[in-house]
Amino acid sequence: MVNNRKDWNDIKSNDSWSIFKIMSEFVEAYDRMAKIGPCVSIFGSARTKEENPYYKLGVKIAKDLSERGYGIISGGGPGIMEAANRGAQEGVGPSVGLNIDLPFEQNHNPYIDPLHNLEFDYFFVRKVIFVKYSQAFVIMPGGFGTLDELFEALTLIQTKKIAERPIVLVGSEYWEGLTSWIKKTMLEAEHNISESDLELFRVVDTSEEAVEYIEEFFRTNSLSPNF
Repeated sequence: MVNNRKDWNDIKSNDSWSIFKIMSEFVEAYDRMAKIGPCVSIFGSARTKEENPYYKLGVKIAKDLSERGYGIISGGGPGIMEAANRGAQEGVGPSVGLNIDLPFEQNHNPYIDPLHNLEFDYFFVRKVIFVKYSQAFVIMPGGFGTLDELFEALTLIQTKKIAERPIVLVGSEYWEGLTSWIKKTMLEAEHNISESDLELFRVVDTSEEAVEYIEEFFRTNSLSPNF
């Protein structure tokens, strides 16, 4: 609790100095990511084990995309993030990890290219980098963080803050409850979104479907940073 004005002024002073740390994270990340080329971000749970079918599917999707010339960006940690980087290396493409300092669950996985292992203190800086350099977003089963990343991408595209990009939800069984609620409650019952917003994402079950959707999109759209 702030007990007096001096305490409050100290807080304001610290806030001002933190701007330089934030700026340094942006500058370093922009400089390093701009050299990599077109990438696809793959999001998903840090808790998914190697024997889980979604882990194996994540490896295959990343490998297939990598073989088609895309770099793969993950959050840098274990689980689906590890699967994404593993697939990127199997496909001999850039394997990027955007790591965040967390009190649990986050240690960078061994499948990130050493030159493409970025460290962040701020979630919002990390999210900007995900969005800026991703040509598509592949959403594997995950928790709150995965949903946050999904809806961040949907919101930016819906509001035209970035150009339209493919958003692929992998696992129809996993996403059925959410997509049904979006349609029946958000759209039909409350009219909080438009019918066309349902076209901002596609649900798939195989790597072939995911890759074809992304490849089909870029037959008629250009590859470029999002802002």
